[in-house]
Amino acid sequence: MKMTAYTNFALRTLMYCALKGQNLSRVQDIADAYGISKAHLVKAAHQLGQLGYLETVRGRQGGIRLARPAAQINIGEVVRHTEGDMDLVECFNPLTNTCPLMTVCRLNRAFVKARDAFLAVLDALTLADITGNDGQLRTLLNVSEPGRHA
Repeated sequence: MKMTAYTNFALRTLMYCALKGQNLSRVQDIADAYGISKAHLVKAAHQLGQLGYLETVRGRQGGIRLARPAAQINIGEVVRHTEGDMDLVECFNPLTNTCPLMTVCRLNRAFVKARDAFLAVLDALTLADITGNDGQLRTLLNVSEPGRHA
């Protein structure tokens, strides 16, 4: 199973914003920190704002920041929102399934259990959990502590 780059970028954006606390982050700064295209992050940041994970502040001194505490942002929920279709195989979707084994297939049931187990692990994590090593993350991304300016 492989998540999309879009979901990866959305999670990275949230992690960066968690490290910045209430300080605003610019999408360009996030792109630079990760070495990825700003264009890829803009769409993810926009959706995260629409979903209520990020607050967007317009204007010359604008940017983005978490709209709620990191401990209240569930990683499994974010992945479901950004990943969309979690159909691992064709037979997950009854509208497009052409497999004649569907009603008796044990492999399909195994795939369903595997996907559900994957999501259960992510459901047990919050943004605060995955950014708990904030000192190390700040060093690698060159992000100053909230309240300090680099």
